[in-house]
Amino acid sequence: MKKITAIEPQKNRSRVNIHLDGEFAFGLARITAAWLHVGEVLSDEKIAKLQSEDARERAFQQAMLFLSYRARSEKEIRQNLRKHEIPEDVVEETLARLRENGLANDNKFARAWVENRNTFRPRSRRVLTMELRQKGLDDETVQDAVSNVDENALAYDSARKRAGRFKGLEWSEFRRKLSEYLARRGFPYSVIAPVVTQVWNETHAEEKTYEDEDLP
Repeated sequence: MKKITAIEPQKNRSRVNIHLDGEFAFGLARITAAWLHVGEVLSDEKIAKLQSEDARERAFQQAMLFLSYRARSEKEIRQNLRKHEIPEDVVEETLARLRENGLANDNKFARAWVENRNTFRPRSRRVLTMELRQKGLDDETVQDAVSNVDENALAYDSARKRAGRFKGLEWSEFRRKLSEYLARRGFPYSVIAPVVTQVWNETHAEEKTYEDEDLP
């Protein structure tokens, strides 16, 4: 049995240091230490329970901080908690807690990722699939998320926005640069060729127009 002789705040105001029998013993989250008081006697079992509760609370708060920047896949959350040396059993408990609160959901994450990409940085279905797999999502979740991706529409919107940078170029150079731009985003040639032709014809209506077959 050991007696609490001091409870002192850390620089991190959400945590406190616990001193037992005149010596520093361990740190706890304020929420975990809320019911403790100086003079209280703790058994070894109580100490172990407090430290276990603290580990779970620390893991949950770390996960919430990680999620505050953007949505994350379960794989990303798991990797982040491991990086902060959270015990494996606590990592899994934390993920279960996040799932129960709707804060960890790979299906929602995948759909949100695709929607964000489509809006701000369009990519082909192939590239989106690769990105989601790198996030640790299973094939079924990935395929469900990318199944409705309209590559032609995305490539066209991207090409229209980019075409202004190539104003004044001759057809061959315009075609090369815009095709390379779309290719870097993973769009296949079967999509790139007609889109590049369409955008040229729309932005150069007063000049010679081209057909898809004019692309080599």
